[in-house]
Amino acid sequence: MSIGIWQIAIVVILVVLLFGRGKISSLMGDVAKGIKSFKKGMASDSTDDTEPKNISDENQDSNNKE
Repeated sequence: MSIGIWQIAIVVILVVLLFGRGKISSLMGDVAKGIKSFKKGMASDSTDDTEPKNISDENQDSNNKE
């Protein structure tokens, strides 16, 4: 059983009737803001780690303190 254009149209109409156009558009705006802030956060993380860290050096330091 495949989904046809009429089934999709009925679902879209029901969603618009239940939530209203204003609420759906504000929800999409919030999703867009979240995606933008996620991309911005990922970009700032990659610039912070310009110097690679050697994990074995950190393990030796913690072993020497004990």
